[in-house]
Amino acid sequence: MNKVQRVSSLRAAVQAARKDKKTIGFVPTMGGLHEGHLELVRVAKRRADFVVVSIYLNPTQFGKNEDLDNYPSTDEEDARNLAELGADLLFLPEQQTMYPGDLDEQTVVYVPKIGDMYCGTDRPEHFYGVTTVVSRLFNMVQPDVAIFGNKDYQQIAIIRRMVEDLAYPIQVVGVDTVRSEDGLALSSRNAYLGMKEMAVAPSLQQSLRDMADVLREKASVVSKNALKSLEDSIKTSLKKKGFKPQYITVCRRSDLKPAKKGDQELVILAAAQLGKARLIDNLEVTLGEVK
Repeated sequence: MNKVQRVSSLRAAVQAARKDKKTIGFVPTMGGLHEGHLELVRVAKRRADFVVVSIYLNPTQFGKNEDLDNYPSTDEEDARNLAELGADLLFLPEQQTMYPGDLDEQTVVYVPKIGDMYCGTDRPEHFYGVTTVVSRLFNMVQPDVAIFGNKDYQQIAIIRRMVEDLAYPIQVVGVDTVRSEDGLALSSRNAYLGMKEMAVAPSLQQSLRDMADVLREKASVVSKNALKSLEDSIKTSLKKKGFKPQYITVCRRSDLKPAKKGDQELVILAAAQLGKARLIDNLEVTLGEVK
């Protein structure tokens, strides 16, 4: 596996692969790689002939008083794991490469509406940073296919919208969330959980499963008032376990707008603080589906 820092070196390697008739797969990351990230690389290897992985801790998607300075960094271990999986190129851009000017004067890529909800409400700078950095990386790598985890459900929906609106010739592929045996979604931020919090954290996913059971059993619950009552009940339950819920919402998968009566393809989105860790999770639900 080759490692490069310069965009010119990155593009030379990608162009050489294209000359050999290879398709280009891309997995953007911020480092601190865990099994969930590695699964994205495995999927990229199946989807493309030449796989580029980037590691760049993007400051523009962190708000004030967030965990940028303490974000897990395991660069040497990350590189070893990527090489073992057969990644072809590791792109390690420096700050000046990604943002050559003052951060306050950079062009920003913004996806309205869908980026203003849920995590966009609690973290208003976050998705501006995500779409801006992903747009820049797409222009640098110019992949045929880009792989993202479905754990960040709203993020991948926003990236798909950006790709469509800006006419990027890129297929965006979502990969199912990788979980520990107890159901906890793997995340770099799980490192912030203490032992007691680790024992409680799987309750977030279990709560979504409980909500899904109610939705499947009582389709009539998909009305504004009934959904709010269900969501509030789950929030109350999570608070008793030590969580500080930010949102628990039943949405339409197509556009992430709140579910309405008659909608069948749904997703439950959730974000909650547990100790120092901000956990997000989701669960797709199809009404009329027997589980």
